[in-house]
Amino acid sequence: MSEVNEVTAGEANEVKWLSDQEQQAWVTLVTASALLDRVLDQQLRADAGLSHVQYGILARIAQAPGGELRMVALADALAVSRSGLSYQMAQLEKQGLITRRACETDDRGVLASVTPLGMEKLRLAAPGHVSLVRELVLDALTPKQLASLVDSLAKVQRRIIDRGV
Repeated sequence: MSEVNEVTAGEANEVKWLSDQEQQAWVTLVTASALLDRVLDQQLRADAGLSHVQYGILARIAQAPGGELRMVALADALAVSRSGLSYQMAQLEKQGLITRRACETDDRGVLASVTPLGMEKLRLAAPGHVSLVRELVLDALTPKQLASLVDSLAKVQRRIIDRGV
């Protein structure tokens, strides 16, 4: 057991500590995810003046049926808090990239849609974003590795969702 994992005997019996391989996998996943987010954010800000989160918001809404998405569904799809999403939506709305309106079938529901200006921002940002995703992730993996990655991360995602998060 590494120095980091040294605990009292009682605590050791309750926790299944990470093996060296598990620790390496965990640290690699977290680091790669953070680095990827940072690089994609820098590219999107430089190319289109959007953060990675804002790009994700615009893309999700634009891809939704009818180009409209409920805020609750958007928050769930992006795995962000409702307050964090509201802040980003306000920023996008100020720039004229999205609009929000009350849902006709649910008094508490709010629908978001991308404006023509928002679609133009997406068209400006998408080529560089897709190229960078391809360069940094997709082209680094064989088709078999990519399929394994999808399968593995889908299992992780299902476990998280099953926890009710």
